Amino acid sequence: MGQQNLLDVLRSHTAVDCDTFDDQVPKQLGPFVDCTSNQAIAYHELIRVDGDGNLIHAQLIRDAVDYASSKSSAYPDVTAAELAVETMMVKLALRIVPYLTGYSHIQTNPKYSYDKQKTINNGKRIVAIFKDLDPKYDTRRVCIKVPSTWEGMQACRELENQGIATLATTMFCLEQAALASHVGCTYIAPYINELRVHFDENYVDQHKAFDFCGSAQRYYGKIGSKTKVLPASLTSIQEVMMLAGVHHITVAPHLLTKLAETPANPWEGDTGSVIQNQSQEEFSDYNGIIEDESAWRLAFTRSQEGKAEVKIIQAINIFCDKQDALEGLARQ
Repeated sequence: MGQQNLLDVLRSHTAVDCDTFDDQVPKQLGPFVDCTSNQAIAYHELIRVDGDGNLIHAQLIRDAVDYASSKSSAYPDVTAAELAVETMMVKLALRIVPYLTGYSHIQTNPKYSYDKQKTINNGKRIVAIFKDLDPKYDTRRVCIKVPSTWEGMQACRELENQGIATLATTMFCLEQAALASHVGCTYIAPYINELRVHFDENYVDQHKAFDFCGSAQRYYGKIGSKTKVLPASLTSIQEVMMLAGVHHITVAPHLLTKLAETPANPWEGDTGSVIQNQSQEEFSDYNGIIEDESAWRLAFTRSQEGKAEVKIIQAINIFCDKQDALEGLARQ
């Protein structure tokens, strides 16, 4: 048996997911539990080129466009480009399924972040595309990622009621976490760093969400919630290891590689003090806002003096830009 590395240590404390659409990552470092993704991950995977400068996934893109064209009458409420984007993401996800034991996560169109019904339709359509492209695939293993707006989480409630797993993503505060649990989300994805850090190399998040992530897991334990905490948006292996002990964690390819290359011995063994802190923690009573839209919106706006709301607006904007870029690929 070889020497343990940090990825081994992490797996001994936490369910580890891969945050990628590159099937070589789980092939080399898996198996993983789940595979997470979003519009940014999909776009940057689809524009990868080989040594000759040719798109690696050119055929996949063409096939997705053809599929979308053939299904236009079945989905008259969406454009062919939007349907092609969803198909591209499902096709990429299906390549990784052999290296997973859990869910394949696909994010809904971020332009529907404030539209409950369109988000519901989007989630159901993604599941249908999975089934259509691979009839043998168990669609109970699809998890629909939805931005953690009021409308998004009401859509999650309906999708969960229909047997479709959901993840409330772009999450930054307990007001969001409480609502996600109330509507029955399978997961939440606290963003440890705001999304901007991945697109602006000079930017550092001065208010990382470690405390929120730990509080959310302890809050769920206190209320007996089924919802699991799955933090995302990490920038270093030190940040990853600070979260050892969280229910799930999703890790980008470059960090997975560093974890696998780092021997376990130098690690001090402080197994996620952020998560395992057993100090008595007082939680607010959120029962007064989780079924009252205006009260929840105000509480969310005031959370962290507005920082949580600013961060989700920023994330939705970035994902909308990537959605536009993906639709551009479909129209080429």
